[in-house]
Amino acid sequence: MLRKGIFRRPHIALEGNTKQTKAITPDVPEELCIACPSCGKMMFSTELDENLGVCISCSHHLKLNARKRIILIADEGSFIEHDTDMTSVNHLDFPGYDKKLKSAKADSGEKEAVITGICSIGGINTAIFIMDPYFMMGSMGSVVGEKITRLFEFATINNLHVIGYCVSGGARMQEGIISLMQMAKVSGAVKLHSDKGLLYVTVLTDPTTGGVTASFAMQGDIIIAEPGALVGFAGPRVIEQTIRRKLPEGFQRAEFLLKAGFVDDIVERRRQKEYLRLLLSLHERNGENDVSL
Repeated sequence: MLRKGIFRRPHIALEGNTKQTKAITPDVPEELCIACPSCGKMMFSTELDENLGVCISCSHHLKLNARKRIILIADEGSFIEHDTDMTSVNHLDFPGYDKKLKSAKADSGEKEAVITGICSIGGINTAIFIMDPYFMMGSMGSVVGEKITRLFEFATINNLHVIGYCVSGGARMQEGIISLMQMAKVSGAVKLHSDKGLLYVTVLTDPTTGGVTASFAMQGDIIIAEPGALVGFAGPRVIEQTIRRKLPEGFQRAEFLLKAGFVDDIVERRRQKEYLRLLLSLHERNGENDVSL
């Protein structure tokens, strides 16, 4: 007669009758380590910061907040921020929007999803806007559109070129048609800036999608992207479900768009300041810059 549990593995200690103990593993706080979303490699956050937010293993460009990009691009101490007190309000009484705004401000440390202002890059004065992925994924609401529009108007009056760093999940659904209206408003300001013969350079970072892609992100005179950045209107899964076809490998990534002619160049993060300085110097018009920093 078979006894119950006869095939169960016996629990036998290696030394005498002492109880085996689990190996102690170090408890590392999550804020000290970050896993690369591309290759999965774990890195210390300090190590990642030293490498400008680029994975040391696979060179994947991770998201970077707006303040860090300013430090990376602008000459030290030259950045002057515009419209610092502008914040979104719940125009439509959308359920939960007030709570989301409060949470976004706490998580990002910013009042809105874009920072605008003027700075010098390699000694050349320019207007700049930088969208922040940590504020509601850089979604475009009324304040985002208003701040960028005002920056273009300021740049047009003062003969400044514009550099725009884009990252966004698209229009902010909690603001409905008010959000979508920003596409046309910003586009109008971009056109007036262009009519004056001034340069507009957009830098597309991961991800740049939705209404931002359908408007000012793709209206630059020169459009560059970070390596591997996802750029498109709808996401690849939505497109596949709509057309019932498998998309090509790397579809909507920066490298694919470069081959298709949608972007002009792919520039690694470490090279961007010098790259932008060169573009600005090639388009500089002596005596026409009316702003002194």
